[in-house]
Amino acid sequence: MEDITDLEERLAELESEHKDLDDIIDRLRETPPVDFLQIKRLQKKKLQLKDMIQKLRSDLLPDIIA
Repeated sequence: MEDITDLEERLAELESEHKDLDDIIDRLRETPPVDFLQIKRLQKKKLQLKDMIQKLRSDLLPDIIA
């Protein structure tokens, strides 16, 4: 298993990339002509990043047995 510090660094990288994609998508929407295909592709990538972020967060949380 990866070191916790490595996981936290990877999480920070993914969160930064996710925010960057969000900014790019917003800029594309505001700049004519709007390329809807490119926006859809970026949204799909953003969703994949979100899934990876959630997986890493769950890996970082200790298992709690109720």
